[in-house]
Amino acid sequence: MFKAFDQKNIQVDLNDDGFSIVPNLLSGDGCEALKHSYSDTSLFRKRIVMAQHNFGQGEYQYFDYPLPDLVEDLRVACYAALYPIANQWHATMKLDGEFPPSHSHYLKQCQNAGQTRATPLMLKYGKDDYNCLHQDLYGDHVFPLQLAVLLSNPAGDFDGGEFILTEQRPRMQSRPIVVPLSKGDGVIFPVRYRPKQGARSTYRVNMRHGVSRVSRGERYVLGVIFHDAK
Repeated sequence: MFKAFDQKNIQVDLNDDGFSIVPNLLSGDGCEALKHSYSDTSLFRKRIVMAQHNFGQGEYQYFDYPLPDLVEDLRVACYAALYPIANQWHATMKLDGEFPPSHSHYLKQCQNAGQTRATPLMLKYGKDDYNCLHQDLYGDHVFPLQLAVLLSNPAGDFDGGEFILTEQRPRMQSRPIVVPLSKGDGVIFPVRYRPKQGARSTYRVNMRHGVSRVSRGERYVLGVIFHDAK
């Protein structure tokens, strides 16, 4: 039900632009099935109302284990394409930790550190909702990349609600990036840092992501984070 991940193209995009769009990652049927699953509370372990925590406006729910088959399969397949890039980034940025080829083995590392709660989630935005710039850090173990899939149709189901990244470069003002997405598109982007080649050496760029205000309709998103939470 989803398109294969092209590791080579993803790596080029991430190194050049700081994000990579996977067009038509999910079929229309896959998007609709996930949207409809949002009302099934048995699938989720926790619901967050953003305004109660000053995260923005809107809400999201974390899936519980076992994950739905589509979410689990996406998580495993995407991790397999990304872990070599993650290892290269960590080596380039001189960060500790090497990521194993198997996502299940990586989750065991998380579990050994007390990170046992599922982090894939679904987000629901209505009119005037938005998501403040943030980073999805849930413990000491942090996989440096994550995936978001737009499940709704821009201009059809909603207006506004653009996906936004910001880069904080050393001794420079933040650079905003608006990522154009269509229904079913996935975007792979940094959780916290990405390496950037400078004139003399590679340096570390701090990244945040968020969503601009939805001016009409409803916007659903699947978020796939590869490390688990404490």
